[in-house]
Amino acid sequence: MELDLALDREGVTLQPSDSNDLLDETAWLQQLEHWLNCICGDSSLNCPTLVSSAEELSLGLRFTDDASICELNGTWRQREEPTDVLSFAALEDAPEWLDNGSVELGDIVISLDTARRQALEHNHSLKRELQWLASHGLLHLLGWDHPDDARLEEMLACQDNLLNTISPSDTGNVLSHEADSDNSDVPGDAH
Repeated sequence: MELDLALDREGVTLQPSDSNDLLDETAWLQQLEHWLNCICGDSSLNCPTLVSSAEELSLGLRFTDDASICELNGTWRQREEPTDVLSFAALEDAPEWLDNGSVELGDIVISLDTARRQALEHNHSLKRELQWLASHGLLHLLGWDHPDDARLEEMLACQDNLLNTISPSDTGNVLSHEADSDNSDVPGDAH
């Protein structure tokens, strides 16, 4: 399986202390492709057949600021506040008969401002926080959701496992994230 990644970091400013490869397209491509292979290759994990049998997958990853994600959050979730990550799943609208040559997963949008604050709160690196948020968004693109505590715990455990496949050090206190688990009132496919 090959991944086609459209990475957008326009308008995002890194701080001097940030790693140069923090928003590197090649690094994110390799990481997301690795996670997709892990999920598709594990029969115990929920992965749509359309995805696991696809020759090519495509997704968008956008890094933005609090002001931009606040606007998106207001438009799609009717919440006029910044959030850490939003996912816009394309699979929910994909017909079952779709050719499995190339499949569009959707888009993940991450606020670098919020990620930076959360990394400090959870005592791990900004890179680890971005990985955490990207893995969360990816699982939403694959149809995962967390309408209750049990499903949230399952999703958080999967995220933790995905992160540990790429960098088991720097785990920090990732599983203690208090996720915004009440998405039952979220219209459409934004999470």
